[in-house]
Amino acid sequence: MTRIVVLTAGLSVPSSTRLLADRLAAATLSALGDVEIEVIELRPLAHALADHLLTGFPTGELADAIDEVRRADGLIVVTPVFSASYSGLFKTFVDVLELGLLDGKPVLIAATAGTARHSLVLDYALRPLFSYLHAVVVPTAVFAASEDFGDTSGGQLAERIERAAGELAALVGKVDPSARRRRTVEDEFADPTPFEELLRNAGGPGPGPAGQSTR
Repeated sequence: MTRIVVLTAGLSVPSSTRLLADRLAAATLSALGDVEIEVIELRPLAHALADHLLTGFPTGELADAIDEVRRADGLIVVTPVFSASYSGLFKTFVDVLELGLLDGKPVLIAATAGTARHSLVLDYALRPLFSYLHAVVVPTAVFAASEDFGDTSGGQLAERIERAAGELAALVGKVDPSARRRRTVEDEFADPTPFEELLRNAGGPGPGPAGQSTR
């Protein structure tokens, strides 16, 4: 059975972050049908995460949570916004994941904040983070400000949730985990493009006779 893990980093109980996470989980369940969804609250793992940073290994519920992420076919991650970025609790959990654990794993990213002015955190913080970890981030990210939860008609938030859940559903299960391969530094420099070709493609001046510029 397909397994989706939802990571929610809300600090209050209840929290708007958990509310958004639940709506994304419900939409994904509707899109996939036969799926097992596990919701992991990071707030109760705060002390275990601090211990992990000091000792170098996870224990108890934290070890179980990391194992759930490892075995997941896809992830939904939701964080509150602090100081124009993801929360420290959220980042700490990501920091303790072993190298390569997210390679090729589909991820739906989402965030909450008090105002829509923080919505750029999705593309300037969350998306680069998971791209660096070689996860496959779905095209549609979901941001919810406080005012979005007061919209009883559903509005644009409901549309974004449905679209993002559909994109995650389309990605999940299409990649065989055993076939995932981490891209190496050697891969990056295996077939470099000559600088002169880059200049020609960009429409810039190429080198003239005797190494002089044609400009």
